[in-house]
Amino acid sequence: MQMLYPSKAGSLIFLIVLSFLVSPAALAAVDLEEGWEYRWGDSPLTDDGVPRWIFAGEPEQWQAIGFPSNPPGRDGREHVWYRVTLPEREWRDPVLYIFSVDLIVQVWLDGETIYQYGTFDDVGRGRFEGWPWHAIPLPEGFGGKQAYFRVFSDYTDIGLWGEVAIMERPELTMFILKNSLEALVISGFSALIALLTLIFALLQTDKKSFASIALFSLSSALMLLADSQASQLLWNVPLLWDYLAAGSYYMLPVAMALLLEQWFADHRPWLINLVWKIHLVYAVSAIGLALTGLVNLSSTFPVFDAMLLVSLTAVFIVVTRRFRHLQIEQQVILAAYGVFCSLLVLDMAVAHGVLPWWRVPVSWGTLIFSLAVVLISLWHYARTQQALHRLNLSLEQQVAERTEKAEALARREQARVRLLTFENEKTRVLNDIIAELQDCISLNQTFHVLSRRLPDLCSPLRGTLYKRVDDGQAYELLTRWGYAGEPESPPYIETPNGPPPHSQVPARYSEAADQSWSEWQEGVDGSLCLWINLQSATEGQVTMALLFVEVPEEFAADGTDYGAARLFQALSQGVQKIGIALSSISLREDLQKYSYEDALTGLKNRRYFDQLLEHESAVALRSDQPLSLLIVDIDHFKRFNDTHGHEAGDSALKAVANMLARHFRDSDVVCRFGGEEFVIIMAGSSAKAAYDKASELARAVRAMPVEHGGFGLGNVTISVGVSSWPECSDSPDSLLGLADRALYRAKEAGRDRVEIS
Repeated sequence: MQMLYPSKAGSLIFLIVLSFLVSPAALAAVDLEEGWEYRWGDSPLTDDGVPRWIFAGEPEQWQAIGFPSNPPGRDGREHVWYRVTLPEREWRDPVLYIFSVDLIVQVWLDGETIYQYGTFDDVGRGRFEGWPWHAIPLPEGFGGKQAYFRVFSDYTDIGLWGEVAIMERPELTMFILKNSLEALVISGFSALIALLTLIFALLQTDKKSFASIALFSLSSALMLLADSQASQLLWNVPLLWDYLAAGSYYMLPVAMALLLEQWFADHRPWLINLVWKIHLVYAVSAIGLALTGLVNLSSTFPVFDAMLLVSLTAVFIVVTRRFRHLQIEQQVILAAYGVFCSLLVLDMAVAHGVLPWWRVPVSWGTLIFSLAVVLISLWHYARTQQALHRLNLSLEQQVAERTEKAEALARREQARVRLLTFENEKTRVLNDIIAELQDCISLNQTFHVLSRRLPDLCSPLRGTLYKRVDDGQAYELLTRWGYAGEPESPPYIETPNGPPPHSQVPARYSEAADQSWSEWQEGVDGSLCLWINLQSATEGQVTMALLFVEVPEEFAADGTDYGAARLFQALSQGVQKIGIALSSISLREDLQKYSYEDALTGLKNRRYFDQLLEHESAVALRSDQPLSLLIVDIDHFKRFNDTHGHEAGDSALKAVANMLARHFRDSDVVCRFGGEEFVIIMAGSSAKAAYDKASELARAVRAMPVEHGGFGLGNVTISVGVSSWPECSDSPDSLLGLADRALYRAKEAGRDRVEIS
């Protein structure tokens, strides 16, 4: 993969600054989220060394897939092909961006190789060469053409990973920098903590815990830097970065176990001692074997992940039994480490396909750990200042004045600590809410969670929560909190013109500490309205709930130390994250609802048809577009079964199903209705177009030979009933009955014909 820009640190800093100046509209990209197909195995080659599968043919061998990763039925296979039709659009310098590939890939377009990462040997295998992101240059005129991806992987995952999109090359650079900025900043902060604790470890050799904290902070900083996508802009050596990431990742449990061993030294913690020794041996062995070429670096990750889960469980048991006996600062560090490990386990689950792909904020775990170290340092600093104050009471007035200034500084620092603690508590509550929402299997369950947990998130503010009903025409009261002896909230809010306006906090009031809260409150009528939105696959963005919170009068007073504007800003961001979680649940429900398939023919089944016909009927009425329905029946199918046997009958059904799948448009939906009957939904097709299509289908089936077990069984014919809205019916709901009656007339008229209602 070629670098987008020179990998000098100065250039990277310039690009980071530039990424803040670029308008978000300029970073528009086309995500390739639909239209993917896969095929297991590796393609044979032509005499010129070109894979045969990149040429049109054998469409039945390609199966649809939502995202090109880990298709079903792997069974130990190491080769897979994917393909997708690239969208048409005006581009200046387009590139195909892929977040990652497991493990090596070759991309073909228009019969030519346009990209390759890794080396394929004579049997299509190759060694692991890193997990970089890929920027694949696209030639002119690529729109509307199919791109083919040849993938080899002996890893637990196989295929593309994360994100696949087409964007302009400069915009990709901005995209990478924006996604990496958080990790880079936190990595630098953690490295600074590592440096400071290392200095303390050298100055105070009797406190070995500083060295363990330094090792942990340095390992986490290196891991974040190596795992960030911007690392390739610094130095485009993906495998080296992966070695650095693996080494630092493998050293994390070593550092923490060393720290715990020192804290529990009086209890002879043989289990923790065994943990850090095993992980240290594994880290050295795994990296050493990978460097010598005896194993692939990628194969060392699953083994370590399993070891880490076992180690975390063992350490958790030991720590839980002795947690209350630790000092406060030790408990804080362990709590921060627990948050970090939780995010690490989530990231591990995403990496191994246990959870759907998303960017797990592991960097926030590192930040929380670093902040815990900083807070403990500040706490010790505050205690030191208080001791100095007591000792200096007898000194001269000049010394007393200086001490008073030091106390003022300490109070300001304590206020900042309280605010950070408050925000961390809100972050913890929000994370708990998101975790509970992710455990829900339906949107209805999520409202029980929100009703129970939102009061904790909004505290100390009082408010109400309303749920969307009547397709958005109204909102119903779910819960209220913080009110005692005051008038009841309206149980029902009519919203025929849409929900009330969404309240927003201007950025300057959340970023500038010296801004007056009362300035922002001017124009606010005493309450704020926050929308809880989700993205629906059918309706787009939907406001599923309304959150109203009151603005207390005491928050309007100048000089308040509650950080009210920051509180409301954090609450608004938390509501957005809740909306993302609800969107995921909604998408999962939609996928569950429409993922029905007939096992014999591979077509959608009757249940899917019933749900889709209702959906398409509603769409046709809403958009005033025609809707046609075809019912296809194989003539004399019972006689065919009696003559040739049921297995031959299954072959005939599959042959007709394949013909139907090839004959109709991608926008048409073919389903097996039952037995030897099939139905086709043709959205946007008039009665004449549907009739002509049915006639062409009847001729094609009539000429199609049926084979079973290598023997020809002759031909079959079909009868077709056609109905269309609005030409044949006043309502799309009656299309099925009309088409069935038309099919009956075709049967009565001698079969092998098409009738329209």
